Amino acid sequence: MISTGRGKTWKQMRIGQRVHSVKDISLTYEGHSEEVVVRPPDLSRRGMFISTSRTFPEGAVLNLRFRLAVTGVEVQTRCEVRHCLRGVGVGVEFIGLSAKVARQIDREMKLCCERPARRHTTERVTRKIAKKLRAARKRSQR
Repeated sequence: MISTGRGKTWKQMRIGQRVHSVKDISLTYEGHSEEVVVRPPDLSRRGMFISTSRTFPEGAVLNLRFRLAVTGVEVQTRCEVRHCLRGVGVGVEFIGLSAKVARQIDREMKLCCERPARRHTTERVTRKIAKKLRAARKRSQR
């Protein structure tokens, strides 16, 4: 863990919790037509860190589309580059995210954090969480 020199690690300084629960992600630089190649990011309520070798200037606006891995909710939003680590990736903050989508991201993060302490394969954990989600839906429909 990298230290900031003030006695706290970057993880301790983060505003929100992060989870790895995104799939089917696509990213385009606003005003350009090409799609940017990215690897699965980590997600927070306010934004995400996207692993890509492509560099963007701070303040650049990107169009982002992704699917939440557990609930399957598709999110389309704009985001602004807050920092760029050349050859590593970019940290982006969501802009114009609706309250409904923000709640869906919060729910996804909560479901991901309910994972058992034992180590399981990702697929097995995802199936277990999806089963809980289906049961909750059935209860709410009654």
